Amino acid sequence: MADSSRKKALFILSQLNNDDINWIVQKGKKEVLAPGAILICEGRQIDALYIVLDGILSVSIEARETKELAKIGSGELVGEVSFIDARPPLATVKAIEETHLLAIPRRHLIVKLEHDMGFASRFYYGISLCLADRMRGTIRHIEYGRNIEFEQPELEGEDINPSIIENLALAQAKFNWLRENVKD
Repeated sequence: MADSSRKKALFILSQLNNDDINWIVQKGKKEVLAPGAILICEGRQIDALYIVLDGILSVSIEARETKELAKIGSGELVGEVSFIDARPPLATVKAIEETHLLAIPRRHLIVKLEHDMGFASRFYYGISLCLADRMRGTIRHIEYGRNIEFEQPELEGEDINPSIIENLALAQAKFNWLRENVKD
């Protein structure tokens, strides 16, 4: 099962300024999922990008038999790949426990990206960092599963650009503010 200690939403929040985050809070809508509720169905279009505020989601592929790929918790993004390429999701995402999300409607986000080039630049750079981190984690997970000669502790100590680490620490404060200010 893929798991990462870095929260993916922090990569985006690390790049956004306070006005950007205020816009997300204004346009976003808080959603609450009960345990077992499905947020995203494999193969069905979604109309929002989600930030997990609290709770845990399960990501699985339903193809032949259900196989859990990952668990997603507070501070994670959901739906970013489908947002970028506008294709239906390849996995199903459902709540394991009561989960609070911030849903950023796709139509609002697209208009903002088309009309605010500064926001677009910051947003897409943050998404790029998020997806790059996920890709590295996936490759590490695959290689570790093959028993290639490296140890788990080496994976934890991976060098990352110090300015990105500094931005991620600030992004945690931004996430905490966002979580406190999302309207019901």
